[in-house]
Amino acid sequence: MFKRVIYIVILVFTTTVFAQSYTKYTVAKGETIAQIAQKFKVTPYDIYKLNPDAKNGVQPNSVLLIPKSTQLATVPTPKPVTVKPKVPVVSNDKIHIVVAGDTKYSISKKYKISVEFLEMANPILKTSDLKVGQTLKIIYYEEPPKMAIGSKMYSAHEVVVGDTKYNIAKKYGITVEELEKQNPEIKDNLPLGFQLKIAKGSSNSEVTEEVKPKAKPIDLLEYTVKSGETIYSLTHLFNLSEASLIGLNPDLKEGVKEGMVLKVPANLSFAKETKNSLKDLTKSIANQNKKQLVLFLPFNISKIQNDSVTSVSERLKKDKFLNMTLDFYSGALMAIDSAKVLGMNVDIKIFDSEETKNSTNALSIISSGNFADADAVIGPFYQVNVEKVAAALESKNIPVISPLSKDDGKSYKNLFQSMPQNDDIRKAMFDYMHSKNGNIIGVLDPKKLAVKQYIQDFQKEVKVVGLSDKGGFVADSIKKYFVKDKINYVVLASEKTGTIFTVTNAMLNSLKEYQVQLVILEPNETLDFEEIDLKRLTKLKMVYPSASKDNDTEEAQQFEMAYKKKNRIFPNQYAVRGFDLTFDTLLRLSQEKSLQDSLDNDASEQVESKFDYAKKISGGYANNGIYILYYDEDLTIKQAE
Repeated sequence: MFKRVIYIVILVFTTTVFAQSYTKYTVAKGETIAQIAQKFKVTPYDIYKLNPDAKNGVQPNSVLLIPKSTQLATVPTPKPVTVKPKVPVVSNDKIHIVVAGDTKYSISKKYKISVEFLEMANPILKTSDLKVGQTLKIIYYEEPPKMAIGSKMYSAHEVVVGDTKYNIAKKYGITVEELEKQNPEIKDNLPLGFQLKIAKGSSNSEVTEEVKPKAKPIDLLEYTVKSGETIYSLTHLFNLSEASLIGLNPDLKEGVKEGMVLKVPANLSFAKETKNSLKDLTKSIANQNKKQLVLFLPFNISKIQNDSVTSVSERLKKDKFLNMTLDFYSGALMAIDSAKVLGMNVDIKIFDSEETKNSTNALSIISSGNFADADAVIGPFYQVNVEKVAAALESKNIPVISPLSKDDGKSYKNLFQSMPQNDDIRKAMFDYMHSKNGNIIGVLDPKKLAVKQYIQDFQKEVKVVGLSDKGGFVADSIKKYFVKDKINYVVLASEKTGTIFTVTNAMLNSLKEYQVQLVILEPNETLDFEEIDLKRLTKLKMVYPSASKDNDTEEAQQFEMAYKKKNRIFPNQYAVRGFDLTFDTLLRLSQEKSLQDSLDNDASEQVESKFDYAKKISGGYANNGIYILYYDEDLTIKQAE
């Protein structure tokens, strides 16, 4: 029933690891993996490759396989900057045994370190949850210094999924041209895992004042007003406030007239008359007709076909994009196995998309005639490549699902963006605040151009607190906007420690008189450091939007354990994503209704992701499956109702 075109990669990579020579070693009491690695002159990574379960800690008298350092190359730890420990690691590290109720935040607070440093000392925490009885190392590091090059100060930035030259340049206050000039290697490509050096200020001058790029203007489409339409119906149709719609179309102040041509944002989704409710698609599986799902995954096998075992091993250690692909693939295989257990009548084809950021082999595969029976496609990974595939299959009405990209590119009627886009995530947060009839106040750092532009374009009713000429926040300026009969939501868009302290102090001092709640619209690294007390955020019940959430249900735990049993390691975010998207698509293909009907009308939830597609004004579909989460006073993160 299931046809798999690719087995290759896993077989090749398994052979790579176990072709090495090794010796057996019995762990002594109190020994850590780091100490054992140092003793045998290998890296912890080398030991974990042969002993995956060791990532969860080692016990006295347990036996490890240790690779011989002369035959197994070690892995240099890829760090953007040098991190020096404040104390000798071997003689002064502490041990923490995880107990019920522990969180990464509570442990980091107990030992007065940041969550980042806790994860640095215990890499398993980046991909797995805490387990009761687990042994953690507590190490004190200095803050990483900036890289000094010539007369300028540079920051380091590692390219991750979703990064573009534009958003990286915007984050550091420079232009794309300056970014490329400082990093000539990225002119034609932006490889995942690449370490960028980012100069503060203009590339043509000393470090004096920061370059402030202009915000990207929003793309607009024209819409002709139909008979009977009103301001009320138009704002609901386009999911816009009245103030925002009039801001884009000042003539509406004189009233709505049939035939008026309005400007509306191209990247927004049409509002649905009734919101899709979550549906358990496993309860309505129908198997009358066999369906076919195609996956385009970038194994890029042609690049390693002639590699020796050693070079393949080295590539596995260094190629983050390949590892991400394999993680996604491992999750997809779990989804395929689950579909088989449930008896779904689906045929699976997996092709190597052989892609870079600007090219893919997918189009030649499509032209070879392998898509006669395809009902849906997942991939490729890069947005520009998934758009090429959607364009090639648009005439056949074959849905093409973008698995990882948040980019807002070209629109095709058959293109489904499975990752919620940034403006949709922000909008979900504002929709939540409006649903609570909240009084919304904004404290916006001048550097946060994307957030400022979004609020200026779509949330004009927000009361923006003025900042000083130097960008500072005046404590008394926020209280005058508070009202007593509503929840006062303070949207904080700043990573400056001083601004965060001043704003949160002002809010905490107002708790006796007003209902106040802190809001952030995007991840904020400053809030993860120990300078910002976690209790400060929990008292203000900090709320934020997210495309995913941790899931502690029985079903999620069963998936996690099944994955670990099969792969000897807990799933990371890409493995979970591979499972969620593949399993959701297989379920939709297996319904009595058509796939298009299911995508239009059924919202679903898998392990960590929600899928609720809505038609975009410019064409195609966006996923509006977004969670609103908040910090509760018991130090847990919960979903807001």
